Amino acid sequence: RGWVPATAGNLSARLPGGLVAITRSSVHKGQLVNADIITVELDGRATDPAQRPSAETLLHCGIYRRFGDAGAVLHGHSVANTVLSRLAGGSIRLAGYELLKVFPGLSTHDTEIHLPVFDNDQDMARLQAAVEAAWDRAGVIVPGYVIRGHGTYVWGRDVEGAKHRFEALEFLLRCEMEER
Repeated sequence: RGWVPATAGNLSARLPGGLVAITRSSVHKGQLVNADIITVELDGRATDPAQRPSAETLLHCGIYRRFGDAGAVLHGHSVANTVLSRLAGGSIRLAGYELLKVFPGLSTHDTEIHLPVFDNDQDMARLQAAVEAAWDRAGVIVPGYVIRGHGTYVWGRDVEGAKHRFEALEFLLRCEMEER
């Protein structure tokens, strides 16, 4: 669907024992083989020092540390999330869509969410600190956010749940882009 073009994006899942399985840096996510998945500690360090995790591994690990029920994190770079985040202020408002019900606590289309948008930063520790500060201020946390001009992060209890949220969010963002 063009959500992880070239070597963009990262996919991860929580493993027993406090480890995370995550896609290695610089591999095409549409052509993954077993060797393209590595394990990292919750601080982002690879369990095998010869392996190189993506710098964005820290953002995945930040989600796992913050949300004990997060079992998978998906990060992609679609045209819709990239374009809309460049046009947005601090959030993207999504309202009135049936698929909003994929997010926890929403049982009707007659609602809205404000998907947080964070400025892109090559310093992942600083970017993670900005995300965590927003979580600390938020009353309700939407299990997803966008990095401006970069891509979306979504998480769920397991890979399937994260995939449903990712697909729904990308659909919603595409609808918003088409409408605008």
